[in-house]
Amino acid sequence: MTFENFFANSCVCSPSRAALLTGCYPDRVGVPGVIREEEPNNSWGWLAPSATLLPKLLKPAGYHTAIIGKWHLGLSSPNLPNDRGFDHFHGFLGDMMDDYWTHRRHGLNLMRQNGEVVDPQGHATDVFTEWACAYLDERAKASQPFFLYLAFNAPHDPIQPKPDWLEKVKRREPGMTEKRVRLVALIEHLDDGIGQVLNTLERTGLAKNTLVIFTSDNGGILANGANNGPWRGGKQHMYEGGLRVPGAALWPGVIQTGSRTERFTLTMDIFATVCALAGAMPPAGIDGRSFLPTLRGEAEPDTKRDFYFVRREGGPVFAGKTQEAFRRGDWKVLQDSPYAPIELYNLKDDPKETTDLAAQQRKIFNDLTGALRQQIQRGGRVPWQPPEK
Repeated sequence: MTFENFFANSCVCSPSRAALLTGCYPDRVGVPGVIREEEPNNSWGWLAPSATLLPKLLKPAGYHTAIIGKWHLGLSSPNLPNDRGFDHFHGFLGDMMDDYWTHRRHGLNLMRQNGEVVDPQGHATDVFTEWACAYLDERAKASQPFFLYLAFNAPHDPIQPKPDWLEKVKRREPGMTEKRVRLVALIEHLDDGIGQVLNTLERTGLAKNTLVIFTSDNGGILANGANNGPWRGGKQHMYEGGLRVPGAALWPGVIQTGSRTERFTLTMDIFATVCALAGAMPPAGIDGRSFLPTLRGEAEPDTKRDFYFVRREGGPVFAGKTQEAFRRGDWKVLQDSPYAPIELYNLKDDPKETTDLAAQQRKIFNDLTGALRQQIQRGGRVPWQPPEK
């Protein structure tokens, strides 16, 4: 099933990951921006101790839970994957790698197998693919259901494709720019890794009883040669190109092959969907909504709701302030920079966000900005910095 309207909860990574694992808007769980614990003066989130993560709910329902790949929600206890409920962690604690081959960040080795420091060899995409396939082989021998959160670093900076993939794309696309070729090669290598994971599900017999959901944590970076389709902007922006992401689901025997849905879906909805499927009771007050009926091809009641997106960031461009977007129906307000005016768009008439209607549609503008302020107040009740030691 292809989702025509899948949105990341933020235009950058940590907030979207927090939303996926908690079912809440990210500032409601203390992660309005990117967590950089190794840079305390430039870290803009702290995963709230009160937040219940998905693996905590799945364990009582009988599931073995694992994360393989990028964590990016904390480098130290109490915000390590095993602290927050995962039975198994084999991956990278930090944000981006400075090099896909050495797997270091600021000279630090952040690769772990549970609490043990590990130093694998090879391109990070291959490493995470191998670890994921090994985990599935192990699970195939067990009678216990499992939840695997597989988070590749690719295609995040730095754009370092393997040489063989780079040559393959160059031969096939002789007119493509060098920048675009490198990004496409990195993505196609990632796609091949995902294919290996799906093949392992088939080979082990797990595929027939496994739901696979594929998406991204933000749109592509235009400066790296990304193509976000017709949508304006890309990663780090509150325009559609920064928020709209691929969304697809595979569930043999349940999802109709080749089906599509227009349902508006956010990253945080995965949390509610997995809970519904596993028979786990989600905490009261989460923001995500289950799309399990949609996957099953069942009629679903109208799920009209508001959508809110946030990102807090530092540096001279943001200075620790936020950028936000808020959507109600066809109307969307956004402030792409904390120093820019709030803009208003009608996405039905103007999906490419070319004509700002803030001056012409004052009532709609006031209604949406008022609702946006209420969301900001909700998030403001939750600390997003660690307590003083």
